[in-house]
Amino acid sequence: MKQISTSAHVPTEIEVKNISKNKAQVVAYPFESGFAVTLAHPLRRLLLSSTVGYAPTAIKIDGVTHEFDSMRGMLEDVALFIINLKNIRFKIKGDENRVEVNYSFSGPKEIFGSDLTNDEVEVVTPEAYLATINEDADLNFTLVIEKGIGYVPSETIREIVSSDYIALDAFFTPVKKAVYEIENILVEDNPNFEKVVFTIETDGLISPVEAFKNSLEAMYNQMAVFNGVLDIDISPKVESQADSIELDKLLQTIEELNLSARSYNCLDRAGVKFVGELALMSELELKNLKNLGKKSLEEISAVMEEIGFPVGADFSTETVELLKKKIADLKSSMSEE
Repeated sequence: MKQISTSAHVPTEIEVKNISKNKAQVVAYPFESGFAVTLAHPLRRLLLSSTVGYAPTAIKIDGVTHEFDSMRGMLEDVALFIINLKNIRFKIKGDENRVEVNYSFSGPKEIFGSDLTNDEVEVVTPEAYLATINEDADLNFTLVIEKGIGYVPSETIREIVSSDYIALDAFFTPVKKAVYEIENILVEDNPNFEKVVFTIETDGLISPVEAFKNSLEAMYNQMAVFNGVLDIDISPKVESQADSIELDKLLQTIEELNLSARSYNCLDRAGVKFVGELALMSELELKNLKNLGKKSLEEISAVMEEIGFPVGADFSTETVELLKKKIADLKSSMSEE
């Protein structure tokens, strides 16, 4: 018998699939009809516009006065040199938001991204080509690399750099691709629920999952303006989303912990089958398990600490409920077999 809903269904399933080093899919479901695209569209825009990256913003080349100049002994003119430079992706190694890096090359030499890595910056596209200089040439330049988001045109940068520098268009975003698909999914004989599938590809400055987490943080921060109106905190910690992505570890059986026979048998007799059950226990609850001695308690606590989920770990309410549900489902499946 169908019932009238009094609140929207809250999705409970999330999957992360690593396709390659810099490409991943994030899948979430089931959403009620219309809710998937409502969330997916702004998240896509935030992925492309709010993910932090690094880019060269200005350059000073010895003997060069403007971007349409040419340099003796270099195969490329300055305009092409700058185009090639924009294809090289930098990352500042320290905590600074801006660095100036000096480079000097003598020919004959082909210069690639790998030649630009030093103590201050890392290049994540080492194979990218920059320029070729002949045996009579010396190429000396200073590069300004900054941390930022989105796209900043050279006109804006020109206003904040000294006149002896050539301002560059800065493409900060490390996200090369962010697309989503909405698929129908069956839930309790209702075919109108939806699944959203994000495909995210980055340039290597940041992992796709990290970029996705950053976009969630940006969305929560923007929505937090309404906290005062609603008198509630609608901005869950970003860590709660990371908890969801780590659920696969918590859903492993306790056999995966390689505990001693004494510790394992004690947990098994107490009905503890999954790592997540230990993570949800307080130290007192674990200590009160029947026949669990001090050495077993210390062993279990140490192993859980080692895998990053100490006994009594502090999870978000959403993660606790989701974890309990998944464990219950797994135990139900085990009893049916």
